[in-house]
Amino acid sequence: MKDHYIICGYGVKGRSAARALCESGVHTEDVVIVERDRAQAEEASLRGHTVIVGDATRSSVLQEAEVAAAKAVVFGLARDDTAVLATLTARDLAPEALLVAAVLEDENAHLLRQSGADEVITSSETAGRFLGLTTRHPRVGEVLSDFLHSDYGLSLREHLVTDDEVGCSLADIADQRTVAIKRGDEVLRYDDPRIGRLQRGDRLVGLPRSRGPGDPVDARADPTTDDATSADAPADDAPSREP
Repeated sequence: MKDHYIICGYGVKGRSAARALCESGVHTEDVVIVERDRAQAEEASLRGHTVIVGDATRSSVLQEAEVAAAKAVVFGLARDDTAVLATLTARDLAPEALLVAAVLEDENAHLLRQSGADEVITSSETAGRFLGLTTRHPRVGEVLSDFLHSDYGLSLREHLVTDDEVGCSLADIADQRTVAIKRGDEVLRYDDPRIGRLQRGDRLVGLPRSRGPGDPVDARADPTTDDATSADAPADDAPSREP
């Protein structure tokens, strides 16, 4: 395996991450699931994923998943201490891989970053902010929810500034409506005057102006879409049984 995606934990977060990757164009078999619970591992296998049964904190298990050759590793584990140890292990084995981790408590987010995670998502805080925002502004919440459904919702894209785009302004980027730029360790909104001209290494995040190959199709509006290909199993609100 090479340039594959590894998801550690196949609970609610892991299943959602796997679905999002597949909806974005990643082949099902290129999403490798590491799960110690055999029932959940069997479910992942039935969905067509490559499955490694074992503990994501163990080097031997991650080596079996060929973590050193992976494009990215996602940690959707049920406990923050387990996520920290799994992240440490993965970073040691795969110095160049993108590591994305979910954390339950915001106070533990810095531990994940210190362990080598490139991006940390605080699941409980994010859900709480989403609830509060939707309560005050229901339509805004509806739009944000739409973003989360990549099989039919609005689609955000990210791309590295090309050589031809270096020195251009945001208005010169014809194929997307840019909403933010990641420059170094900082995220700059589209209206931030510090953006100026695009620089080498900038990453643009925005809405594509038109659909292209691999963009999600609106299953609600397209009668030719087979609903069975995008339907997920009923949500299981119970946490993953990862340690």
